[in-house]
Amino acid sequence: MINNITANELKVKGVSILEQMTSDQNEAIITVRGKSKYVVLTIEEYNYLRDCELEAALVESRKDIKEGNFHSDSIHEHLKRIKNA
Repeated sequence: MINNITANELKVKGVSILEQMTSDQNEAIITVRGKSKYVVLTIEEYNYLRDCELEAALVESRKDIKEGNFHSDSIHEHLKRIKNA
């Protein structure tokens, strides 16, 4: 289960509560007025998720290239195409 931190706890305890709450799960949710509002991640978890996101973008780009879903025209032609879209 993800750790929850209230905005008030964060205000009172500062970074120490973040360190405590992320020490065992790498993430915590900050709640504001009883609703989940923010997610705090350790830098390791953030970097892992960022790598996954970039890998997914690379896979998608390779698929587009393989299927011919791309343009290789000039910048001028590109701008003209997107203005007319």
